[in-house]
Amino acid sequence: MSNNNATSSNLAAAHKTVKQLRLEASVRRILVSQASMDLKNFCIQNAQKDPLLMGVPSGDNPFRPPKSCGLL
Repeated sequence: MSNNNATSSNLAAAHKTVKQLRLEASVRRILVSQASMDLKNFCIQNAQKDPLLMGVPSGDNPFRPPKSCGLL
């Protein structure tokens, strides 16, 4: 019986592998040069909205330095 279970397990693993390979083969692919050009264009179009490039307004910045208290 254990040989039958091993065969069944191997068959199930083979089916899983074939299913994964078919899924990967069906993925639409584009050239790296096209992907890099698209990414560059996206970055250029959205640069004015990028807080790393433009900074965050002090009122919206949750990490701004705390104001000192003037209690004496």
